[in-house]
Amino acid sequence: MDIRSIIAPTVTDFNALEEFIESLHDLAPGIERDVSRLKNSPGDRDILGSLFRTMHNIKGDATLCRVELAVAIAHPIETLLARLRNSEISFSDTLAEAVLLAVDRLELAVESLRAHRPLENLRLLPLVQELERLADASPSDLTACASDLIEAVTGFRPAGEAATRGRRRTQSSITRSSSQTSDDLRFFRSLADQLESRSPLFKGRTLRLLRLATETNMINGKAVDPAQLEAAVYLHDIGMMFLPESVWLKVGGMTPDEKTLLHNHPGYAAGLLARMTGWEAATEMVAQHHEMPDGQGYPEGITSEDINDGAKILAIVDAFESVMLKHAHRGKNRSVLRAIAEINACNNQFSQDWIGPFNQVIHRSVNH
Repeated sequence: MDIRSIIAPTVTDFNALEEFIESLHDLAPGIERDVSRLKNSPGDRDILGSLFRTMHNIKGDATLCRVELAVAIAHPIETLLARLRNSEISFSDTLAEAVLLAVDRLELAVESLRAHRPLENLRLLPLVQELERLADASPSDLTACASDLIEAVTGFRPAGEAATRGRRRTQSSITRSSSQTSDDLRFFRSLADQLESRSPLFKGRTLRLLRLATETNMINGKAVDPAQLEAAVYLHDIGMMFLPESVWLKVGGMTPDEKTLLHNHPGYAAGLLARMTGWEAATEMVAQHHEMPDGQGYPEGITSEDINDGAKILAIVDAFESVMLKHAHRGKNRSVLRAIAEINACNNQFSQDWIGPFNQVIHRSVNH
């Protein structure tokens, strides 16, 4: 799923959107009715089957009408309802509240699209992220995940959850250190893949950056948390996708206005990552990866002592990749030598504490 279809959806066929909205208006009341009936008969297979079929039809209509935002919302709900129908998980009031909230947000989102109204206040990206987590949650984590979804979208815990919030947050942190961290990194990698797909020149870029950043960090004793650095590698340029492709895919020099637009991309990416719990260090790396030790970078113009070490690594490997791309026509070895020369010639642009370890990584690459 293209992340822009969630954050900045566009409509190419308003007639198809209108058809989907009409269908949704017909089907959504059935979901509310069945959820209400399940509260009295949680294990009723007929009701569960009806609920699943209704959501399946909503997803199918969204696919036919090419309303990608609706597909992104409906798909994890359908997965969740399939698990309910198959008795893999159990129905609860908190789960019901989460499903109904998601359907409400879907209705509001498509109505806003039809009326050309902004969607930022609907918090659609956190909604989809939490729906996907909920759809895959273990039975023991289901209620906590449903509560997290509700809080992510509304800012409030559901009734009866406030007293246990601290305990669940602690459990969530423990989970994030293992399986949730892996899940988040897979999601971040999928976003990086979306960015790579925009140009054949970017093929393999993410893995190259990750290898360089990881090995540079290892030579310096893993001074930067590896998982946080990996997340920053995946997402540091994702903000480009909110800019016109004519700007960030442009070959040749940029106008002053285009440069101003380009300077917004670290903030966009960091703004997204900041909304996910547990990635504070990666957020800082992403926000600062175009800052320079002498204060001549952007967006804040901070100096070396205030720049995160992960951002310093990212600045070097990102610049190296850009130079490699610029000189790709020279052949691999010529490109590497030219790129490393340019990086080392930029005395003010990069942290000298990290240039040495980076040079060692490149030296090993050239000699092997």
